[in-house]
Amino acid sequence: MRPAAYGLALFLLALPAAAAEGPADWKAQAARVTITRDDWGIAHVRGKTDADAVFGMAFAQAEDDFNRVEMNYLTALGRVAEAEGEAAIWQDLRQRLWIDPAELKSEYAKSPAWLRALMDAWAAGLNHYLATHPAVKPKVITRFEPWMALSFTEGSIGGDIERVSLKELEAFYGGTRTAEAEMPFVFREPTGSNGIAIAPKLTKDGRALLLINPHTSFFFRSELQVTSEEGLNAYGAVTWGQFFIYQGFNATAGWMHTSSGVDVVDEFAETIVRTSGALRYRYGREARPMETREVTLAFRRDDGTSGQRTFTTYRTHHGPIVRAEGDRWIAMALMHKPAAALSQSFLRTKAKDLPEFARVAETYRANSSNNTLFADAKGAIAYLHPQFIPVRDDRFDYTKPVDGADPATDWKGLHPAGERPEVKSPDSGWAFNTNNWPYSNAGSDSSRREAFPKYMDTFGENPRGVHALNLLSGSGAWTLDGLVTAAYDPALPAFDRLIPALAEAYEATPEGDPLRARLGDQMAALKAWDRRWSKESTETALAVFWGEALWAKAVPAAKAAGRNTYDQMVLHTSAAEKLQALAEATDRLAADFGSWRTPWGEINRYQRLTGDITQAFKDDAPSIAVPFTSGQWGSLASFGARRYPGTKRYYGTSGNSFVAVVEFGPKVRARAVSAGGESGDPASPHFADQAQRYADGDLREVRFHPEEVAAHARRTYRPGE
Repeated sequence: MRPAAYGLALFLLALPAAAAEGPADWKAQAARVTITRDDWGIAHVRGKTDADAVFGMAFAQAEDDFNRVEMNYLTALGRVAEAEGEAAIWQDLRQRLWIDPAELKSEYAKSPAWLRALMDAWAAGLNHYLATHPAVKPKVITRFEPWMALSFTEGSIGGDIERVSLKELEAFYGGTRTAEAEMPFVFREPTGSNGIAIAPKLTKDGRALLLINPHTSFFFRSELQVTSEEGLNAYGAVTWGQFFIYQGFNATAGWMHTSSGVDVVDEFAETIVRTSGALRYRYGREARPMETREVTLAFRRDDGTSGQRTFTTYRTHHGPIVRAEGDRWIAMALMHKPAAALSQSFLRTKAKDLPEFARVAETYRANSSNNTLFADAKGAIAYLHPQFIPVRDDRFDYTKPVDGADPATDWKGLHPAGERPEVKSPDSGWAFNTNNWPYSNAGSDSSRREAFPKYMDTFGENPRGVHALNLLSGSGAWTLDGLVTAAYDPALPAFDRLIPALAEAYEATPEGDPLRARLGDQMAALKAWDRRWSKESTETALAVFWGEALWAKAVPAAKAAGRNTYDQMVLHTSAAEKLQALAEATDRLAADFGSWRTPWGEINRYQRLTGDITQAFKDDAPSIAVPFTSGQWGSLASFGARRYPGTKRYYGTSGNSFVAVVEFGPKVRARAVSAGGESGDPASPHFADQAQRYADGDLREVRFHPEEVAAHARRTYRPGE
């Protein structure tokens, strides 16, 4: 494919003649790159060509946190066990069912010249960093190869491959064929993100606005700007080690990805046929040969030496076998288009407006898991559903394994744009997504649920969706400040259903019941509560602890009945269960903090003590009070926190990892904040310099335009200087 066909020909200019393969080449490319660090430590990378800019982008990320860069590629390449030991072998095997180095090398060789140049520059930038920083000792990868970029092309935290159960994979390939029982239920923070696009007709200054608010594990992405003389000029959040801005904006357009509920990962139950020693599977009237592949994985022993394990893996035309269910083997089908996915991820960052962005998306159709909220300087806004959505027979329930022997269950191509629930410049003047379904994302202008196959969404509505609808419906005169206020609006709409149900249960309990007498003060406090979080709110703490206790009681029954958990909590738990959960919450608060009247900010904390990927937490070490709560209760500003071994306080590790608001007009303007800071080094001034702003919702001005960068520059240098 020639990128010029998509109106993006500028990036073909001045490509380097050959890959930078050694120190002399790396130094020559570094001479064409400048990195300017602003007052927040954020890198503004400029290169002559796109490839030069990618070189500098990779180098700058390695400067900030090489550990996270390498770990992302150990994960993507299926090589974690080489660093962490044999316990990670099943994670690696899962990855290697799809990620085959030989296939990626072939994909690289077949890629268009412009894409190879970017991959070459990416590897060169990382290798130049290692060559100029001999004190940095990689865990495993001492030299990056260009093809490795194809192993990690999408940018989300946890790709489609993570749908495969490691326990069931181990049961199948480990020889037991029976998975261990699942762990008992524990409360988990919902993953996902928020995105809001507002059209000029609803803004005070007549300019489109965009909220960029990914909810990921903290420190999963860096923040930077990358520009070139070939039209690249993108700013935003970039997943460690990747060479494209994943969620961000350029001078005229912005994009925000949210995890989608579309079903694009399917399981096929294969009927196994054994004849004359050959392994086959039933497909229609055929008995097709089962494909086998040998996968050899290395791992680090406790004594530091290296070991290997070899597995014979199986696959059908549906995909790799990932587990067994009775006497049938389960094959998993998912998107695997490395070169197309990497092309789409990079090219969309150069799109100047909605038609160009949509054209790139439709050309490659290599986004399987992300909804997109979009806005541009021409005033267009949009909600786009993922583009990789297989056409299926809606008679079958693809949320469960379907019969792989029935040809009618096979995928039948991909849905084009007109067959996906999308909205472009709706009359409502706004569009949003909070990982909820796409059928409320533009109010009355949303897509109609009945017009689409049920596999277009498996999430349904959620409390954050209700919250966003409440804020956007009938609104107007939006500004950047107003969008920040909305992003941190303290309402907790899940409790708008839950607290009245608790009050009804309390009133229905006989006067002589000991629980009723014991919980009178708590009920009075919750009934008077405005259902809004704050650091000072004791009711927030009580409500959250009660909600978690009731959630644990409701989930098993909700799963068994196929019900929404919130419905189960409100409608299908008994009055005694609701009150008992409140008693448990009261006891926990009193035991851990001395009283159930404990302010939420005393419990809910942000803490970062080290640069380790997996954080350790200590109640007696410094931490910051965070007023917002889990997204489970409808807080748009999500903070996924819990207790850890040895702690009584809650410490957050996920949620609002990056928050940005952008205004598009004659001159783009933005504000942003990242959890913690830009550096993974505790000795850096940018390790925690944004933490208090993060907790306060106090977004800083983004340095985007050259004059802004120059005015706030703290250091300008070439990679390796």
